[in-house]
Amino acid sequence: MMDTAPMGTALTRLVGVRHPIVQTGMGWVAGPRLVSATANAGALGILASATMSPERLRSAVREVASRTEAPFGVNLRADAGDAAERVRIIIEEGVRVASFALAPKRELISRLKDAGVVVIPSVGARRHAEKVAGWGADAVVVQGGEGGGHTGEVATTVLLPQVVDAVDIPVVAAGGFHDGRGLVAALAYGAAGIAMGTRFLLTSDSTVPAAVKARYLAAAAPDVTVTTAVDGLPHRMLRSELVASLERSGRAAALVRAVRHAAAFRRLSGLSWARMVRDGRAMRRGKGLSWSQVLLAANTPMLLKASMVDGRTDTGVMASGQVAGVIDDLPSCAELVERIMAEAAEALDRMPGGRTVG
Repeated sequence: MMDTAPMGTALTRLVGVRHPIVQTGMGWVAGPRLVSATANAGALGILASATMSPERLRSAVREVASRTEAPFGVNLRADAGDAAERVRIIIEEGVRVASFALAPKRELISRLKDAGVVVIPSVGARRHAEKVAGWGADAVVVQGGEGGGHTGEVATTVLLPQVVDAVDIPVVAAGGFHDGRGLVAALAYGAAGIAMGTRFLLTSDSTVPAAVKARYLAAAAPDVTVTTAVDGLPHRMLRSELVASLERSGRAAALVRAVRHAAAFRRLSGLSWARMVRDGRAMRRGKGLSWSQVLLAANTPMLLKASMVDGRTDTGVMASGQVAGVIDDLPSCAELVERIMAEAAEALDRMPGGRTVG
């Protein structure tokens, strides 16, 4: 396989990877195998920890470290009651990057930075990017509405330039990216790289069951929808009979199902009810949720596990970016990263004046 030349940007210099590509921390998907394969391909792999106990997180970090000498990161829930314990594990294990799905507190950012960890929160609005930049974040991932999972309404092409103009730290673009042309487009907007979830989920290194991958590959763009039926928040995923059923079911049925899923997640994660209640209170404050919405949020991890781990597309949901509608193959992470970088080089060469990347 050809060794693609590295493309230096503010992101690659910040985290020490060869290529300005990030594999996002998808729950139940971004485990040690996918993360280490991404890292060995020269991109930044992010380990998803929200569905892991602290003990499992430590062992997963050590497993990644045993498979690669390249930098990698860990994604954390900033509102989790045990966030400080997870930060301690990241610091003790020498993890290079800490990423967050929500804005971490200023004190958490300071603790990580004091230990030499690069802090990269994900945001969906300019004001959130400005806030975390003011608190000392080293870079920020900005996700437009095309992205999978919990998402906003503003398209990447509108949101990205707003954030680039608003902050003076590296910005990584997410939502709608899957190839080298997209990377070049993001760089043209002023981003320092791209982050991709669905594209890395659909690789041969991903542990997602084959039957689930087949559902993604069969999807067209209109088959990717946004629904609030799973947990009360806008959530982009593949259309399915289950999603339609959830949308038809009443509020009372949804709450009963959420209680059952909360109990199952408690057993799986090892969390106590007291810890889950504290986390729920933090979610309510951080996202402005009602208590019923907090309870509905218990649906998400277990419905995702049903598909991404157990392969049950009939009882689980499949979070997905809109790019699922244009993806039709399952390359390895190495093949994917090499292809994206080759496509980016070709696109840059076609531009007047050749390539200039900073």
